[in-house]
Amino acid sequence: MNIQTLLNQRIQAAMVAAGAAESAPAIVRQSAKVQFGDYQANGIMGAAKALKMKPRDFAQATLEKLDLSDLADKVEIAGPGFINIFLKSDWLSQQLAQFRQDDRLDIKEVNAPETVVVDYSSPNLAKEMHVGHLRSTVIGDAVVRTLEFLGHMVVRQNHVGDWGTQFGMLLAYMERLRAESTEVSMVLSDLEVFYRSAKTCFDEDEAFAARARELVVSLQSGDEECLALWDEFINVSLTHCEETYQELGVSLERQHVMPESAYNDDLQNVVNELQEQGLLQESNGAQCVFMEEFANKEGEITPVIVQKTGGGFLYATTDLAAVRFRQHTLSADRVLYFVDARQALHFQQIFTLSRKAGFVKESTQLEHMPFGTVMGSDGKPFKTRSGGVAKLSELLDEAKERAYQLVAAKNPEMEEEELRNIGRVVGIASVKYADLSKNRTSDYVFNWDTMLSFEGNTAPYLLYAYSRVASIVKRSGMDVSALTTDINLLEPQERALAVKLCQFEEAIQQVANDGMPHFLCAYLYDLAGTFMTFYEACPILNAEEEVKNSRLQLAVNTASSMKLGLSLLGIETLERM
Repeated sequence: MNIQTLLNQRIQAAMVAAGAAESAPAIVRQSAKVQFGDYQANGIMGAAKALKMKPRDFAQATLEKLDLSDLADKVEIAGPGFINIFLKSDWLSQQLAQFRQDDRLDIKEVNAPETVVVDYSSPNLAKEMHVGHLRSTVIGDAVVRTLEFLGHMVVRQNHVGDWGTQFGMLLAYMERLRAESTEVSMVLSDLEVFYRSAKTCFDEDEAFAARARELVVSLQSGDEECLALWDEFINVSLTHCEETYQELGVSLERQHVMPESAYNDDLQNVVNELQEQGLLQESNGAQCVFMEEFANKEGEITPVIVQKTGGGFLYATTDLAAVRFRQHTLSADRVLYFVDARQALHFQQIFTLSRKAGFVKESTQLEHMPFGTVMGSDGKPFKTRSGGVAKLSELLDEAKERAYQLVAAKNPEMEEEELRNIGRVVGIASVKYADLSKNRTSDYVFNWDTMLSFEGNTAPYLLYAYSRVASIVKRSGMDVSALTTDINLLEPQERALAVKLCQFEEAIQQVANDGMPHFLCAYLYDLAGTFMTFYEACPILNAEEEVKNSRLQLAVNTASSMKLGLSLLGIETLERM
């Protein structure tokens, strides 16, 4: 049950009945303080201003049209015209009783599912994945999981970079190694070393550089031998990516790869269509689109270049072809791009031009989901100790080892196999959660001590909190599926936990609407804290039978919510830590 949506609908209808415009929003929010109720409607002031009424007078008129008697104990006017809503404890108990019905905790799928194309991860296959790919990958995957859970048709699109000039250089180096009878697959086992060696040859050997440029032309012309060499390189590169995805626990697979090269045959068509519509202008030999929307104060326009002098294409051309494909072939209602914030202007231009050219329907949502940079303690983009870009695979190995050392120190009696498994789960979860729990539009500092801490809004804290709740349920020795007694919310801590549990769906919906998993992280952290406050004030296992059964159901619902919430974030849980 999404209480916020229900209250918004009811209060908005009452506002309209009291004379407000049909579009006047109720603006229902969760109350910040318990004395203001469980929810607060803040839309009265805006509607009253439009009606030239005193806000409290319009609030009173709205209350006269509003009936919340089935779910609220009290509805009151506060301050200049806020409406405070205090939910009934019995109604909350009824909602929680529905949690036991299925694994979805009574969260229904949407009535009108959309086809949502999600463009995320998108590594450059010339190199191994590094820490810079972490944000797009884990944030995109959490949003994908959430959208699917809500019933949307989600199409994953891993728009990998597998085309362009740099691949001529890499193919030339593969060609040279084969001529020297070197086992190419062995050298490719470390893509970073391979790339640096090829780049050195390209920079220092003019004959090699000339051959690299020839191979680019051959590749783009569809030369079979060149394509076979390229296929081998791409396969090795994708295998590196797949290993990292598996280690990270993200849902991307080979079938989701839609590389830049897939659009190669359509790029000239894009240029031709733009030409036919009169959108192209030649500028210094290049084909460009100048849009007034992107003029600066001096009237200068940053153009979208779709074809270079000499006929070459650019990222913009590929992205326009991708928009066309996602609309016409995938029938997208919504397209989400989890790409670095520094590409904001690029996507604004691509989206605007796509609409001008009719590549997408007016109703189709094109949304850039920008994210900030992973920073080191020095305030600069995160690097390894040696100053190089951190390989994601090595970062994850270090996370697992650090977590293992931490857990082993706390549990010296535990078997090695279990310690290693806990270290793996905690280590990977810590790296992911440290990223997911931050507002994606902000930069954040990568800090091992903070992310592996058992205090604060961290993965170790949440995983421990979940295992503790699960342990309480297990120690009860009861068959939780047989718990059918009423949930009685007599103590304020019981009621506070019930309200928080009933707000789970709202957090999930925020992630789906805004592409921001940190809302769900914040909810889970609050839920864990609310449960601990409840547990300290309200004994469970030592309570008398009826109270014990009621409180045990609150514990079961908390464990179920935490497990489901963490799974939507792509984080594995542990029953024991």
